[in-house]
Amino acid sequence: MTTKDLASRIRDIPDFPKPGILFKDITTLLKDGESFKAAVDGLLERIGKRDIDVVVGMESRGFIFGAPIAYNLGVGFVPVRKLGKLPADVVSVEYDLEYGSATLEMHKDAIKPGAKVLIVDDLLATGGTVAGTIELVKQLKGEIVALAFLIELAALKGRDKLQGYEVVTLIQA
Repeated sequence: MTTKDLASRIRDIPDFPKPGILFKDITTLLKDGESFKAAVDGLLERIGKRDIDVVVGMESRGFIFGAPIAYNLGVGFVPVRKLGKLPADVVSVEYDLEYGSATLEMHKDAIKPGAKVLIVDDLLATGGTVAGTIELVKQLKGEIVALAFLIELAALKGRDKLQGYEVVTLIQA
């Protein structure tokens, strides 16, 4: 399945969650087993043979792609959650979204110093969420190997916030 085929399975929702935002609804891709498998396999192919100790995925759609990638790589998965969702001691960071700001948290014992980390999310837009996640990984002294996204909204220039990191994407929109 080509990336064009995968892109055609993503539904655009204008003015969601607020006017002016074009939301990329991946549920239409996820509900089709062949498309979901092709998306995960395509990301794994682009990630390649890197030395990775752990995959970090952001709430909530980063979990959908991060967990199967971690499983396929035979490494652990670390969830990054919104404020107040994790039960043990956390590190936290406030970050900007396309449509506001929020706080991300990760358990303090989630990443060992020096661990090689792959960060995965469904979408790279303005780069705020992933920049916040990078900060969490740095607080725990992890080494970021790459950043992987199903979709990149190139016009929003999120990649510009990620200078110095390798960015892997499957679909450009």
